[in-house]
Amino acid sequence: MYRGLGLMLFHMARTEPSRMGFLLAGGKSSRMGMNIDKAFLEFGGQTLLDRALTVMGTVCESVTIVGDPAKFTKYGSTKYGPVVADIFSGCGPLAGIHAALVHSPAELNLMLAVDMPFVSTELLAFLFAVAEESDAIITVPRSSKGLQPLCAIYRRDFSLAAEQALRAGRCKIDAAFSSVSIRVIEEGELAAAGFFEQSFFNVNTPQDRRAAEGRSF
Repeated sequence: MYRGLGLMLFHMARTEPSRMGFLLAGGKSSRMGMNIDKAFLEFGGQTLLDRALTVMGTVCESVTIVGDPAKFTKYGSTKYGPVVADIFSGCGPLAGIHAALVHSPAELNLMLAVDMPFVSTELLAFLFAVAEESDAIITVPRSSKGLQPLCAIYRRDFSLAAEQALRAGRCKIDAAFSSVSIRVIEEGELAAAGFFEQSFFNVNTPQDRRAAEGRSF
């Protein structure tokens, strides 16, 4: 009897997290120029890296950086855990998503690019809420500029489709979408919930940086 109770408590203690977050920060920031790494740009007194980790940490049970471990050594022993490196190096964000899902024990996984300073806690909570009501492999918002796969929720099963695409040399994220079910959150649905185009603004160039500095968080 006591042994059975002990085993039950052991398995309860090992319950897998339901929500994990992965911060995609492995880009080369080539369009920013001057050897500037976007992850360490400061906005409102915080680097893009620190801001994203803080926002994600409010809605995820665990947050992990995906990128070159050497670049993020100082985060290696924090509550954010070890940095995850791409398994398929040099293949862009799809490789980062794949590596994250391979390492994830959670069913629902938030993927967020480090260069999106206006993503809010409320938006991420909304994405998770929609994903939890759907059986789709991917829950992704759509803005006027198209799908936003770098601010989306992925189920672990997407790692298989991602790996197939990467092995075939198809490194664009959309290339792996055709083989899985997708729940698209359209502009109207986002607007009704209070979220607009600015939420998905990317800081890729010096011009983007100046534009972002002129906006409020």
